[in-house]
Amino acid sequence: MPWVVGIDEAGYGPNLGPLVQSAVAIHLPESDLAGWKTLKPVVRRCGEKGDVWRMLVDDSKKVYSRGGLEDLEFAMLTTIPSLQETLGRLLPAITLPWVRGELNAEAWFDANDTIPAVNDLEKINASRTAVGDNWGKIPAAFGPFLAAVTPTPRFNRICDESGSKATVLSRGFVELLGGALLELPHDDDPMIVTCDKQGGRNFYAGMIQEAFPDGWVIAEREAPIESRYRVELLSRPVTITFRPRADGESVAVALASMLCKYLREICMRQFNRYWATHVPGIQPTAGYPVDAKRFFAEIEPSVRKLGLTNDQVWRKK
Repeated sequence: MPWVVGIDEAGYGPNLGPLVQSAVAIHLPESDLAGWKTLKPVVRRCGEKGDVWRMLVDDSKKVYSRGGLEDLEFAMLTTIPSLQETLGRLLPAITLPWVRGELNAEAWFDANDTIPAVNDLEKINASRTAVGDNWGKIPAAFGPFLAAVTPTPRFNRICDESGSKATVLSRGFVELLGGALLELPHDDDPMIVTCDKQGGRNFYAGMIQEAFPDGWVIAEREAPIESRYRVELLSRPVTITFRPRADGESVAVALASMLCKYLREICMRQFNRYWATHVPGIQPTAGYPVDAKRFFAEIEPSVRKLGLTNDQVWRKK
C-alpha cells in the first residue's frame, strides 16, 4: 500500500500574518489513492449527514464557511496524531524544527495559549475515541502531519535574499517534501504526493530535485491540467503530481488544507488579540489586501512605540 501525501498552503496572499504550508500522509490502498471510499467509515464531507463517529474532512474553505473556527478545530484535533494542551506543545509535534523558534520571536505569539481554542476538550476526546474505534474497519492509517509556519520577518528575509515571493512558497514546499520522506515509517512502500498547482506554474523539476538531492527527477508530464514527476534512486519509489483544485479530489490534500487553515486562523486570532491590547477597539483583520492596509494604519503608531519595524509586521510582497 502506498503512502499518499497531500500538500497545501494557506495565507500566501495576505499582507499580515503567517504563511502556513502543510503535508499530511495517509497509508491507502493502491486502488483508492483519493481515499474517499476507503475512509468513508471515518470521514464525511460537507453536505453529508453528521455522524459523531465520522470526521468532517473537506476543502478548508468549505469547512470554515460551514462552521468557522469551531468546526475546523474540532475536525483537526480529532484527526491529528498528538493532541496537546497548549499551542507551544502542539507545534513541535506537527511542524518543521525551525517553526517554534521563529514564532517565539513574534510579539503576538503566545505559546501558552490553550488547545482547544474554541471547543470543549471532553467532546474532542470523545470524538477521537469514536473515530479510533472505527479505524479497525478500514485498510488505512495516518502517517506524519507536518507544517511550515512562516511569519512575516522570515517571509521578508527570504524575499530579500531571492527577490521573489514565490521562493517563500517553494522553500517551504521543498522542506515539507524532504521532511515527509524522512518521517514516514521505515518500509519500502511508495510515496505518492499530490498537491495544488502553485501560482499556475507547470514546471517543478528544480524544486523536487532540491528536496531530494540524492534522487533522479524524471518529468513525466508538464501541462496546465497536470504536472507529474517520479524520483528514482531514493529509499522508496516517489511520484509527485500537481493538479488544480487537488484539495477536492484527495483526502490527504483536504486534510493538509485544513491543517494550514487551522494553524493560520489560530495565529491570526493571537495576532488580533495582541494588537487589540495596544489599540483598544480595533476591528480584527484576516490580513488580506485592502483591510490589511486599514489595520496597519491603525496599529502603525503602536508599532513605532513598541520599537518594531515595518518589516516585522508587514509583508513586502
